Amino acid sequence: MMHIREIQQKDNQAIAQIVREVLMELGAPKIGTAYADPNLDFLFETYQLPKSIYFVVENNDKIIGGAGIAQLENEAESVCELQKMYFLPEARGLGLGTQLMEKCLQSAIDFGFEKCYLETMPYMENAQKLYKKVGFEYLCEPMGNTGHTSCPVWMIKVLKTK
Repeated sequence: MMHIREIQQKDNQAIAQIVREVLMELGAPKIGTAYADPNLDFLFETYQLPKSIYFVVENNDKIIGGAGIAQLENEAESVCELQKMYFLPEARGLGLGTQLMEKCLQSAIDFGFEKCYLETMPYMENAQKLYKKVGFEYLCEPMGNTGHTSCPVWMIKVLKTK
């Protein structure tokens, strides 16, 4: 049974492993990507901050993907970032990315954010297709201070607030 839920502390190791596995699978550099994030092994704790949330996708008690929303560091309070959206190969192509994205963007709106920013890799083409499908547009330069110097694709979406 597949479902999306908020991260729990017991999920930390599984989701950190997924992020690292996917980055390795794609041949991404370890430096300047989520691979090297100091908080990667503590995502439950990281997303306890106000106006932040992380969701995992679970299939029969196995974590197969996840994504989160948090304030974009060194940017206006009205801008959040879609963070650490990764799926194992078995979770891809099932529409889970769209479902997870909708949950994240709704949370961003509920938190009062007006824009959502993200960074990705040029060869993450399927991810970019999804981002464009839900209304993200390309930017010419990065925003905030993510530390992801190896992610040269920047996108933003204006959120439809109530």
